[in-house]
Amino acid sequence: MKKENIILWGLSLLFAALMSLPFLVPNAGAAALFGFVPLLCMERVASMLGKRHVWIYHYSAFVLWNAFTTFWVCNATVGGGLFAIFANALQMSLVFGLFRLSKRKFSGALPYIFLAAAWIAWERFYFDAEISWPWLVLGNSFARTTWAVQWYEFTGTLGGSLWIWACNLLLFSLLTRLSDGSWNRLNAKARTAHICGYATILIAPFLVSYAVGKQYENSMQGAEQLPVAIIQPNIDPYNKFQAMSQADQTAMLLSQISRLQESRPDLFAQNGTTDSSSVPLLILAPETFTNDITTGNYESSRTWRRFVSFLSDKPGTNLLFGASSWDRISSSEAPSHTARRLGDGTWIESHNSALMVDGTARTEIFHKNKLVVAVEMTPYPALFCKIDDMLGGVMGRCVGQDGISLLHVHAGDINPIPVGCAICYESVYGEYYTGYVRKGARAMTVITNDAWWGDTPGYVQHLSYSCLRAIETRRAIARCANTGISAIISPSGEIISRTPWWEQAVLTGSLPLHDDMTFFVTHGDIAGRVCTFVFCLLLLALAVRFTTGR
Repeated sequence: MKKENIILWGLSLLFAALMSLPFLVPNAGAAALFGFVPLLCMERVASMLGKRHVWIYHYSAFVLWNAFTTFWVCNATVGGGLFAIFANALQMSLVFGLFRLSKRKFSGALPYIFLAAAWIAWERFYFDAEISWPWLVLGNSFARTTWAVQWYEFTGTLGGSLWIWACNLLLFSLLTRLSDGSWNRLNAKARTAHICGYATILIAPFLVSYAVGKQYENSMQGAEQLPVAIIQPNIDPYNKFQAMSQADQTAMLLSQISRLQESRPDLFAQNGTTDSSSVPLLILAPETFTNDITTGNYESSRTWRRFVSFLSDKPGTNLLFGASSWDRISSSEAPSHTARRLGDGTWIESHNSALMVDGTARTEIFHKNKLVVAVEMTPYPALFCKIDDMLGGVMGRCVGQDGISLLHVHAGDINPIPVGCAICYESVYGEYYTGYVRKGARAMTVITNDAWWGDTPGYVQHLSYSCLRAIETRRAIARCANTGISAIISPSGEIISRTPWWEQAVLTGSLPLHDDMTFFVTHGDIAGRVCTFVFCLLLLALAVRFTTGR
């Protein structure tokens, strides 16, 4: 292999390794602040050498980055995992290829500004696309380094993406000037401005984060608290109904709650009193705990009846649990593309739902909106449901509800406490997640089942993204995972307490209740919108230059 090829492949591999570190190693988020530099250097060297088919290098680099960080998806579905890796890398490579195309018509720093704007515009679009996998959004690099991004309450995750690009491009510019000798042609003021500019962009966000975090901690003293108990039943999802019936699973969960009541009676009778009707308690069970819920006819569910009966002598105790729920529809024709026909001629629509229930049989339900492609939902159902029918119905067809709604914790005569429940994958979508708070959620819950991936970085990454949501919204989170990791997360993104992985466990604590709204919640993703606008302007200018030949 030629020496120059070894250099190009080495730079590509170095990029993949550096950009993987933040997603695999705690407190390694800073690696992303210079992780793109090797890839930019690879592109510069290849251009100077007049290399053809440079896409092979940058596409391979993106494939490696995706594979290093999200290989675990293959544990659940090999085909889906490989598609996620190669298709996501392809989109990244297309953005990078567009940048290389822009260098034909733009000069100086403009192609690199175009690259940063295009990348962030793509990330923003990805959050709302029908086929969506925004796991490796650059701002997520700090999900395990949350002390550095307390300012996400203003910008959201894409503000982090912008910071990463700014640091990488400024460092690359500095290295380029040093390598080509142009640095020596700059006067002292220009050199100082360049170095000080880079240092400011690199260091200032860390200082701002420290100041914002301190100010927030000082202003949140004495908040009202909601007691919570998180039940981690630790049921293997691959053998959920083969190894244990639903009745046995329900009995096991209720047994965990009963043991908790024996060991912690104070949770069920706060403040030294025996009347707990005026003191709420929220108990969480994981995603898709049961599959026998028919919407609008909860009494038909044996699980629901057992929960209500169990809670009937526990006033003020509310149970939030996940369920595969069903709408039954009587119709001679298919009521929708996603409906499936039963043997008796009726149709069903399926949902991944969260329910809140108490001992009075009061019940609320929320259907998950951000569904996992293929596993839970069929994208573009008018087309792909027909194809899926020909394949024998291999894709999921869950339907989300129109818009976000809240669940409420009730206790006696107190005002119900509104809480949001992000179901599994929904905790990855920052701007969507703010909708719970805009609706009035005073605290947040996340219910999930991460065992599909095994003991891999997947469930750790998923947990860490909830920490970013806490910062963006300044809402505490109670996270219930079937097999772990369940956790209580503070509004500053700190994991206060957590359970082990793959162990039956119960976690207790309290969530501070807040009513204030962060800048990000109120105004949304300004960083993403601005970058999208800049990208559209530059793309239009690029199209004009290609059209006119200028």
